[in-house]
Amino acid sequence: MDPSRISIRPFKLSDVDDFLKWASDDRVTSNLRWNSITTTEEALKHLKEVAISHPWRRSICLDHRSIGCISIWQYSGDDRCRANIGYAVATEYWGQGIATIALKMALSSVFQDIPELVRLEALVAVKNKGSQRVVEKVGFSKEGLLRKYTFCKGEFRDLIIYSFLSTDKIL
Repeated sequence: MDPSRISIRPFKLSDVDDFLKWASDDRVTSNLRWNSITTTEEALKHLKEVAISHPWRRSICLDHRSIGCISIWQYSGDDRCRANIGYAVATEYWGQGIATIALKMALSSVFQDIPELVRLEALVAVKNKGSQRVVEKVGFSKEGLLRKYTFCKGEFRDLIIYSFLSTDKIL
């Protein structure tokens, strides 16, 4: 994949049709906290109320068209020095290096965008081998297994925690 074709940017309402293509796919949303979005009305509502209003959520774009998202959720209070990072990409682009490139782009700006941030954490489902490879390729450090750490879509899930510090080098 030619990296010059990939970008990350804030979502726009005009992304609605492209967003709906990948956000309606259960394979994409299976590891996300939200369920698949199946109508244009739901997609517009999600874009307005969640994606656009989020402090650090970006559309992953291929040739300027939304094919996924990447988000940072900063903790509050004394824990503002850390945040979770998550991402999703349309299934037709899995295995092509797009998530890896987008994650590198995010890492190159997020510590400047959020100056108090020192630590990013990626919580990846044990079953999600592709996402584990993505964070490892970028330079995240595997820290351990969090057993039955979250309840998502009707089941308890084991997660692997990875970290990336503001002083780490992007691979």
